[in-house]
Amino acid sequence: MLESNYFHYIDKSLHCDKLALEELAGTFGTPLYVTSEQSLVDNYKAFERAFETLPHFTCYSVKANFNLSVIKTLAELGCGCDVNSGGELYRSLQAGVAPEKIIFAGVGKKYEEIAYSLTAGVLMLKAESLSELRTINRIAGELGKIASVALRINPNVTAETHPYITTGDSKEKFGIDEAELTEVFSLLPQLPNLKLVALDMHIGSQIFDPEYYVAATEKLLALFNLSKTMGFAIEFLDIGGGFPVTYDPRKIATPIERFAEKLIPMLKPAGVTVIFEPGRYLVANASVLLTKILYKKRNHAGKEFFVVDAGMTELIRPALYQSHHEVQAVTSRDEKVIADIVGPICESSDFFARQREIDAADEGECLAVMSCGAYAAVMSSNYNGRLRPAEVMVNGSDVKLVRKRETLEQLVQNELL
Repeated sequence: MLESNYFHYIDKSLHCDKLALEELAGTFGTPLYVTSEQSLVDNYKAFERAFETLPHFTCYSVKANFNLSVIKTLAELGCGCDVNSGGELYRSLQAGVAPEKIIFAGVGKKYEEIAYSLTAGVLMLKAESLSELRTINRIAGELGKIASVALRINPNVTAETHPYITTGDSKEKFGIDEAELTEVFSLLPQLPNLKLVALDMHIGSQIFDPEYYVAATEKLLALFNLSKTMGFAIEFLDIGGGFPVTYDPRKIATPIERFAEKLIPMLKPAGVTVIFEPGRYLVANASVLLTKILYKKRNHAGKEFFVVDAGMTELIRPALYQSHHEVQAVTSRDEKVIADIVGPICESSDFFARQREIDAADEGECLAVMSCGAYAAVMSSNYNGRLRPAEVMVNGSDVKLVRKRETLEQLVQNELL
């Protein structure tokens, strides 16, 4: 069971802040994403406190959850944004984020996206190849602009995480290999429409051991020193995100303070502003996915199934990453059963949990899939012709609808016969 100050039981009824999730399901229907606004605020403030002695700037990684109200909540606290597409840039601007607080990342930026970011006036674009540097230079020249760029370095550090979410070793597509940096530094003076302002890295996600950051930061600092000897005036060092959160109560996330203790003494002497890009850390445990039990069934081998109305179209992480999410009855019971919690999608991989102990809830009652603030709604799809769910945000006793449930008409509105 995963409880917090934001999702907790009151008289056996699971609440978000002061509101019963059962009542929210009755009002807004299921499946339903429920987000605690206070959780977003507290997570951001905790991160800022941990690094308060280090000159830094925090950019929320929008790919984790791009709901406009989530972005707006963090932006109003002073947070910037790290975006990976023109769509994420548009969302951030629509949410009120100042363009000079936005970093444009991504290994495969299209011409239109580069031009859009330069026209909007973002803080910088992260370049991940020699070819991309040349392309940004050409587009900036066409627009009559000087593009501020960061070099994303691949430090060849393999972190202890799922292979699909490791990004910092030589097998992956991301970044410029550290061995190529001398060549890149030599090329930059030949690109008159670029200004190198930052060195950047990101080694993956759900990294529990701070020593992986230490190893990668040592390499980044060595390249920073090399850049100074070659005449570059770097303003920012960007060490990315990837800080861990707790999905499974049997594996508690390393406190953010442990990372700060290791990184601040290393980075502070550099005398530049450090950029962090937390995504999952800020939002993962701020939301749950509410789903209703449609059917309970048992096969000839005695295996029990809870068939619910949410599935991999609302949360693909268990199917894609074999990720653990706690699943809890919204109304707790003393009696427990062992069951598979499965969705309605026509795929055998459509499940939230296998052989999991869970309260013996009845058909028509609700379950909460915990830790669904990151990579849940943002990765949802219309597979099987399903409609994307509504999203609500709770603050104390108040609730607001922050995304309407899709309609059948919206499902086909862009298609032509």
